[in-house]
Amino acid sequence: MTDDKHAFKCGYIAIIGRPNMGKSTLLNHILGQKLSITSRKPQTTRHQILGVKTTKSCQSIYVDTPGIHGGGKKAINRYMNKAASSVIHDVDVILFLVQSLKWTDDDQMVLSKLEHVDVPVILVINKTDTVENKDDMLPYLQELSQKYSFERIIPVSAKKGSNVNQLELLIEELLPENQPLFSEDQLTDRSERFLVAEIIREKLIRELGNELPYQTTVGIEQYKEKENITEIHAVILVETKGQKAIIIGNKGMRLKSIGTKARKDMEKLIDQKVFLQLWVKVKEGWSDSESALRSLGYDSD
Repeated sequence: MTDDKHAFKCGYIAIIGRPNMGKSTLLNHILGQKLSITSRKPQTTRHQILGVKTTKSCQSIYVDTPGIHGGGKKAINRYMNKAASSVIHDVDVILFLVQSLKWTDDDQMVLSKLEHVDVPVILVINKTDTVENKDDMLPYLQELSQKYSFERIIPVSAKKGSNVNQLELLIEELLPENQPLFSEDQLTDRSERFLVAEIIREKLIRELGNELPYQTTVGIEQYKEKENITEIHAVILVETKGQKAIIIGNKGMRLKSIGTKARKDMEKLIDQKVFLQLWVKVKEGWSDSESALRSLGYDSD
């Protein structure tokens, strides 16, 4: 694939940080395709998502992680923190995303998890497009450089793509020489079944905004591929009847809107017509039940 002077590189890159730092937006921009769901609501990402980008000289395998956060005592909070924390010892490079001009206790908690890491850590300062006075950035950069021995500090805007190419060049420099681990046309290790559930969850988050109950998840009960259409039966799980009513909406209009938007994205994903049947069920206490989380695909390993 490459000559001896420029050996092929391949490795894993973890994208970590507190919730709502733009980790999924950054991954989607790098891949040039939507893989991880995004919204302005914190803790949108609940699972590790693997995104693969292959070029002529490099295969970068990105691990998008849930936001590491304090508070939240339920099993799902513990799962999300564990999913994010466990990956940092199994990668070749770490991208630690923080927000421009805003360092928080949760950022400090993420930093504390890097104390015993022996791989390069790039501090990525995201959302630079929101900074009105760029002169304010210099003292912030100097302050953060004292906190840890970062390989490099790179300001970016994941939303607009500013400086992301420079970030990718640095990542390639740091990755080890290795043969590709995935085929060159593979985008992720996740199944289409998983990805369609995530699409529904994104539409829920975007449709309901702050009204969305945190204790909401999506399960795929049936996924049938036929010659000209894929049939998908999905269930939205909530913990109370009141939450169910919020999602269904007046005369079912809200659920219908969520289903319509999700179906359109699914058809783009699998390049086929989709028949989507969507309904809402009450399952009390699912977000604090280890067995319920496992049955819903929240693997604790």
